[in-house]
Parts: sequence; C-alpha cells; structure tokens
Amino acid sequence: MNFKAFKMDGLGNDFLIIDNRNQKISLNYDQILKLSNRKNNIGFDQLIYIENSDNADAELKYFNSDGKRADACGNGNRCVADILIKEKKKDKVTFKVGTFLHYGKINPDNLVSVLMPKPTNKLSEIPVSNDVKNNPLKLKVKENLFEGHLLNIGNPHIIFFKKISDSDLIDIGPIIEHHKYFPDRINVTFADIQDKKNIKVNVWERGAGKTLACGTAACATAFVAAQTSKSENPVNIHFQKGHLKIEIQPNKSILMTGPVSEPQKIEVNLNED
Repeated sequence: MNFKAFKMDGLGNDFLIIDNRNQKISLNYDQILKLSNRKNNIGFDQLIYIENSDNADAELKYFNSDGKRADACGNGNRCVADILIKEKKKDKVTFKVGTFLHYGKINPDNLVSVLMPKPTNKLSEIPVSNDVKNNPLKLKVKENLFEGHLLNIGNPHIIFFKKISDSDLIDIGPIIEHHKYFPDRINVTFADIQDKKNIKVNVWERGAGKTLACGTAACATAFVAAQTSKSENPVNIHFQKGHLKIEIQPNKSILMTGPVSEPQKIEVNLNED
C-alpha cells in the first residue's frame, strides 16, 4: 500500500497526518504499530486522520503509536489547524474532535492557537475505578506516595506537582498509566513550578510513552495550577524544546498557543510482510 501523508510536530510531539478528504486510507492496528516504530520506520507519537465534516472545516481522528484510538491531542490540533488555515486562506478554521468543535488560528508571530474544551475533575468523567473516592488522589508507587490531581480535557490526566528525572518517569510512568484505578489508562504529568508564570513538565503519554511535549497535559497542568493558586493565568508550560502559552477563558475553555513545524509531504510505502 502506498499513500501520501504529512509528517509534522509541535515542540517535538510528532505526528503522521493522513488527509482522508480525497482518499480513504484506514490503517489497522498492526500497520500503525509498524509505521510508528522509530527504529526502522517513520516513527510518530500519534496518527491523525483529517476527514470531511458537514458542520466544520474538517473532522479529526487520532490513534496513538500503540495502535489504539486516542480521544484528543492538543499539539495535533495545532498542527492540523496550521495546515487547514494555509490551505483555505482563512483567518480561523473549525474542526471537530469527538463531540467538541475546536477553532484554530495563526497569530501574527506565526504561533498557532487552538481552543480546547473546558476540563472536568468529576471522578465519574475521568474515569476512575470505584476504589477512588477523592480528588486529589494519594497514589502509592514503588513505596513512594504521590498526590495527583485528576482531570479530563477530552482525555484523562493525572498531574503531580513534583520534579522528576527522565529515568524515574520512564520507570514509574507506565505503572501509573496502567494502574488499576484507571480503567481507560491515563496520561501522567509531573510538574515543577518555576514561578507564578512558568511551569516545567515531564509527560508520560497514554499509548505513546515519554514524549517531548503534550498539549492536553499542558492545558491540564495549567488548569489545576490556576485552580490551586500555584500559577497565574496565562501561564507558560515548558517542555524540552520550548513552551506553550496556556490561557484559561472566562467560560473555563482553554486557549493553547505555540509553534508548529512546517508540514513535510511524504510518500508512505507500507510493504506487508
């Protein structure tokens, strides 16, 4: 199978983007796993399908590099917004992800903004198992006790306000992701408060592992930090390759702004073994 696609990233969080508005490509679980392998193939954190929509400029569908469906992706939204705005020559575009209608725009400084949905911290909507009664949640991992804030912003997150090394994150990230408390698994963020305007984060993404950046994690971290008076609004969320500006709106939706790479057109050759 051969098809055209884009490779693109936001702060190193990278995507294989398939425009399905004029073609119909549907990769199965094994094909996604094969293409996402960085050692001997394209490699990516998430796969994005751009589909036609009756009530928006496009509809997006996400899959993680582990081949499983993903509910949301902030940096992926910004990358696709950049593609659609330049293609349609519009100031603003709209696109659906699940039931939420996002909008995206390119700012005068070429940074791309997208509007993300209002988060919820209701335990039933994270979701969590019946064993979890409190939010924040005290979680014991490898004899260490952590306090994590639970939030859903289209996908589930747990935020720990604690500095962590990359090696420790790689060690305990998958344990937390697959913990029995989280039936749908969970995204894991460790946040290190620098000051009221800046937070450094280290993220273990559900279905993708340790990634260089995660837009929904940035939004979730900023929301919890503001709610608990740890930061101001807006706040800069810092990753290894740069930062995202996160601004909570009066209605609690979240505006996320940051850079994206130029889309690279590629030809994908998927030779079946």
